[in-house]
Amino acid sequence: MLSPVDGDFLDKADPYRRELMAHCYRMLGSVHDAEDLVQETYLRAWRGYDRFEGRSSLRTWLYRIATSACLTALEGRSRRPMPTGLGGSSDPGDELIEQGEIPWLEPIPDRMTDPASVVGSRESLRLALVAALQHLPPRQRAVLVLRDVLQWRAAEVADAVGTSTAAVNSILQRARVRLAQVRPSEDSVTEPTDAEQRALLDRYSAAMERKDVAAIVELCTADVVWEMPPFGNWYLGPEAVGRHLSLHCPGEAGDLRLLPIEANGQPGVAIYLRGPDGDFHAFNLQVFTITAVGISHVGTFLDVALFSKFALPESLPADREPAN
Repeated sequence: MLSPVDGDFLDKADPYRRELMAHCYRMLGSVHDAEDLVQETYLRAWRGYDRFEGRSSLRTWLYRIATSACLTALEGRSRRPMPTGLGGSSDPGDELIEQGEIPWLEPIPDRMTDPASVVGSRESLRLALVAALQHLPPRQRAVLVLRDVLQWRAAEVADAVGTSTAAVNSILQRARVRLAQVRPSEDSVTEPTDAEQRALLDRYSAAMERKDVAAIVELCTADVVWEMPPFGNWYLGPEAVGRHLSLHCPGEAGDLRLLPIEANGQPGVAIYLRGPDGDFHAFNLQVFTITAVGISHVGTFLDVALFSKFALPESLPADREPAN
């Protein structure tokens, strides 16, 4: 049974869970690691709650604990990239090279963070930004997120990361310069309305289930990027994407089923592939960047362990109807 102190802590702290999840995810680039660090944050806070004297808000105190936990977790770890962060684009005719030793960036389901309401808005959770943040050393990452996303004062950030206000300002300047160098410009592109995005995704799903490569690439922009960790290969432009789909995408028409998802404040789909038993089994998750002229980025994630984070079934029955 919870003591009155335990119950008081949970009642007051639990409303911040989703935004802390978003914070840890921005820092770590992994939904699995972020989930662990949020749990660690609450455990540390619960253990120290009797010593919390209200000199700051509970929310600020929780963020300090979460930031410290993330910085400790990041010690000695390599960054979580997307394939585009490792080098030039690939020839679709090349063999797919799986690089399972790399800790790849992961998408995060909107249901775990509620991007429309978490501090920093949905833009601060987009794959492109989180991937760019991975290029920053951990302390630069923490300072930039706390100052530019959460809008903390420099003195508050200094207290959270254990340094001086002057050092925070210097770290922030370096972080902004580096972020501008690695962050793609696509985030500034005007997006279509939600209804237009849904219509495009319906067309995409139907084309994918028909394995209509021409129809798929017609929905893409001239500079579309297609990447798919854990494979290091990635493709630039509709022609390269089309060749990849023709050469490497398994199954025939009717062998795929798609379900809509929302991740990182972006639309996406979960793809299921027909197995020998006739049912459709978890295959990959795709997260899209959609502009007014089409799909400009497809992040395809083949780690089927992510399906459970999205509350998705592992398989769909053989009689599952295709998209219209």
